[in-house]
Amino acid sequence: MKTFLSVIMLLGLLLSSAAYAQPRIALISQLHGASAATDLAIQKYLQSKGYQVDILDQSVSPDSLNHPDLVILSSTVASKNLKPGWRQLPVPLMTWENDYLDDLAMTGKRINTDFGEVEKERYLWLVNAPHPLSARLPAGTQNVYKAQAPMSWGKPGLGATIIATIYGQPEKVAIWGYEQGATMDYETLAPAKRLMFFLNNETFGNLSEAGLKLFDASVQWLLMPSIRP
Repeated sequence: MKTFLSVIMLLGLLLSSAAYAQPRIALISQLHGASAATDLAIQKYLQSKGYQVDILDQSVSPDSLNHPDLVILSSTVASKNLKPGWRQLPVPLMTWENDYLDDLAMTGKRINTDFGEVEKERYLWLVNAPHPLSARLPAGTQNVYKAQAPMSWGKPGLGATIIATIYGQPEKVAIWGYEQGATMDYETLAPAKRLMFFLNNETFGNLSEAGLKLFDASVQWLLMPSIRP
């Protein structure tokens, strides 16, 4: 009997370890859009890192998700097609679409003032190097694209942890995160971790080695337990 119970406990531990080793990510995409191939490449990349990634169409409702550990809202999803409820979702969430930021209460509502896009850039200014989101890269200039390309930015609320800004434009924040419970915009408290990355619809494949390190660090940070006061 003791041997049987020991085997059951061992199997339980193995299953628990396997589940922990493969966090579940829901990647929300416009599956039939012009840039869908980029989202499929992101799915494949994350799977190569050991994550279980389900790619779902933009028509999905947040309350129908199957308990993912992380949600990624791709910029391929048209903002007009974004279902209600993402702002309140109690699951860590990452996006790189500046048009969603006000809907998610991550910034204010003014286009080109609270959020926007620069057309051509390849450098970021890393301002918070000791933070896990900095991917152990040194503070200062980081070449995050292989070639000049669009970058999304925003002006986060006071509760944000700012990691990087557009080079030469410190008012345009390219990477920032909110811990669970942090104050975002409109005095909204983050229901779970939130993170903005600087990508555009088709720029994932343009990320440099440093850019990929920052991307990896963002996913890892979102999956870590939130720091609570």
